[in-house]
Amino acid sequence: MLGFGKQPANEAAGGDIFDATDATFMTQVIEESRRRPVIVDFWAAGCAPCRTLTPELEKAVTAAGGKIALAKVNIDTDPMIAGQLRVQSIPAVFAFVNGQPIDGFMGALPPSQIKQFIDGVLKAGGGEAVGADIDEAIEAAEAALKDGVIAEAAQTYAAILQTEPTEIRALGGLAKCYTAAGDLDRARQTLAMVPDDKQDDPAIKSARGAVELAEESAGAMAAMAQNRAALETNADNHQARYDLALALAATDDRGGAIEELLEIFRRDRTWNEEAAKQQLMKLFDTFGPTDPLTLSGRRRLSSMIFS
Repeated sequence: MLGFGKQPANEAAGGDIFDATDATFMTQVIEESRRRPVIVDFWAAGCAPCRTLTPELEKAVTAAGGKIALAKVNIDTDPMIAGQLRVQSIPAVFAFVNGQPIDGFMGALPPSQIKQFIDGVLKAGGGEAVGADIDEAIEAAEAALKDGVIAEAAQTYAAILQTEPTEIRALGGLAKCYTAAGDLDRARQTLAMVPDDKQDDPAIKSARGAVELAEESAGAMAAMAQNRAALETNADNHQARYDLALALAATDDRGGAIEELLEIFRRDRTWNEEAAKQQLMKLFDTFGPTDPLTLSGRRRLSSMIFS
């Protein structure tokens, strides 16, 4: 057992995120970890990776809603505990449960791996993974939206946002619900709530693509038959084929839309400033990076580009 020594009983941990020292470690970390898991972040002022890691740890701990605590220890001023734990480099992170270190890592990790680490610590401490209920709710809402049960999906997304106002997947999903219901104004208002640093999130790009597709295809749907007739007369009528692709996408014939756009690109890749390629990229963003149509469409487009 590590020899941390005894500390005064009045130095209890304050809040979920706090600074700890060698003198307060026993109370703030060891004793606190008997109540809930405590993550210890060993850092130093001159450590660049520490400046990247610590804010991400703080976000993840905040998202846990009090189920876990974060103690930050500056090894320049308080090196004793780091020495006892044989810290070789920083940033170094240790997780304590029931008074003992149970897991840890060194170096900066991406947010996804930090979440996995915290989920594992919570489970080891007898708790549930952060966001487990939200993940299940998101999956249920996505299934409802896919099945066309728009009202149910929208209610689920809205309920999630009441608890987690910055849940990006719920914001994107709610925007897609409004788009599917034809309420593009509310879809845009929902997307306007997305922070600048989350604009490139796949869920937001998908929702934004759905809105743009609905805007662009509104007039094309009415002229679908006319565009097909125009193509029978002239297969190189790229505008007619482009409008037909938008209409097909709007009626959920996603494969047909991709086929028409790829055909335009095959015939004249520079037409209208590569409009076919640009629209294909929008569709891929809308469908999502793992959709089979996205994967096959990207492969075929790449094959044409490099042929």
